[in-house]
Amino acid sequence: MTITKQQDGSNLTVLLGGRLDTSTAPQLDAELKGSLGGVKNLVLDMKDLAYLSSAGLRVILAAQKTMNRQGKMVVRHVNETIMEIFDVTGFIDILTIE
Repeated sequence: MTITKQQDGSNLTVLLGGRLDTSTAPQLDAELKGSLGGVKNLVLDMKDLAYLSSAGLRVILAAQKTMNRQGKMVVRHVNETIMEIFDVTGFIDILTIE
């Protein structure tokens, strides 16, 4: 999985590529926990994300909970496969998806 961060003041965009699964979720979790201090707007850009497992969903949920306390989070460029996962799991009702 690739993780590319772009920060502009209190705005952070995290571009995700590849597979967000059991083996890569801890890497994203660590990146987010180390980066969200002072962030008011978080964008998770999933344009290049090919696969999302339950471990990845847990990391996304944790990020959403953190951002609910300090700002807002938006998920962008979700492909059809991942949108179906969000729909089946109910994440479509929790996340702001653009």
